[in-house]
Amino acid sequence: MGHYYIHDIKGNLVMANEAESDLPFYAEGKVVKGFGRGSKHLGFPTANFDEDVVAKMPSTMNNGVYFGWANVDKGPVYKMVLSIGWNPYYKNEKKSMETHILHKFKEDFYGSQLKVIIFGYLRPMADYNSVDELIKAIEGDLSKASTLLEKPSALAFKDDNFFNADKES
Repeated sequence: MGHYYIHDIKGNLVMANEAESDLPFYAEGKVVKGFGRGSKHLGFPTANFDEDVVAKMPSTMNNGVYFGWANVDKGPVYKMVLSIGWNPYYKNEKKSMETHILHKFKEDFYGSQLKVIIFGYLRPMADYNSVDELIKAIEGDLSKASTLLEKPSALAFKDDNFFNADKES
């Protein structure tokens, strides 16, 4: 197992453990329809990876909420937060990778190519007593990720060749 770091809202290290040895992790694949809850019920639309991409995740990567960078169809690179695992609140039976990109897209992009660099770990998956508690946790995740991705070590990955490898000159 590797290590992971949990940061407070100011970006200070709160706890370190064994979950980030596989990071940064690079993933790409087609966007598929998910459970349909991210946008409709929670107000946080997600781009979901195909099951094949989920199956290729390292077994040493813990389920939880991660952050990093993403782009769609070779477009601009944006901050993102991604959950990996079985959402305990919704009692998911299928493992998923749900990516929320911190950008407002004008329309859905099912079938598009999504590339992500998972840079850091925020927290384990958790169950909540209400949708409002879950929404509050997601809002906290987005705020923390946005702050942490402004650090020079994280910003360097925004320009990673991974996002540019297939771009036409």
